[in-house]
Amino acid sequence: MTDWIRLRDLAFQGRHGVLPVEREQPQRFEVDVELGLDLEPAVRTDDLTLTVDVRTVPELVQEIVEGRSVELVETLAGRIAERLLRLGPVTEVVVRLRKPEAPLPGGIEPGYEVEVRRRRYPEPPGPVGRRGRS
Repeated sequence: MTDWIRLRDLAFQGRHGVLPVEREQPQRFEVDVELGLDLEPAVRTDDLTLTVDVRTVPELVQEIVEGRSVELVETLAGRIAERLLRLGPVTEVVVRLRKPEAPLPGGIEPGYEVEVRRRRYPEPPGPVGRRGRS
């Protein structure tokens, strides 16, 4: 069973985009995060180490958004998802990343959103392959 922890409307300044101006002038990026995990052990024991300390999530997202520039918002969202999947018991992540002031042509209302979903699969038990000969 998968339970969910959600953080919404995290907002940070970053320099990401295809156009040179997007990499020169900081822009607002808004992020929603969903962390999928089994919360039953934490519920039973009231033990923070068996869940995710949500105070650390905004710090991780901020570090990535304010860090090294990338051209694609898709890349940025993927990096956030990959990093969040490394948090203890997290097995699934959904990241929604909005760039509300993105310059889009043709009279389109500025801004858009990208959503990425990632899942961590369990490691297979022991070596896989053919048995050696005796």
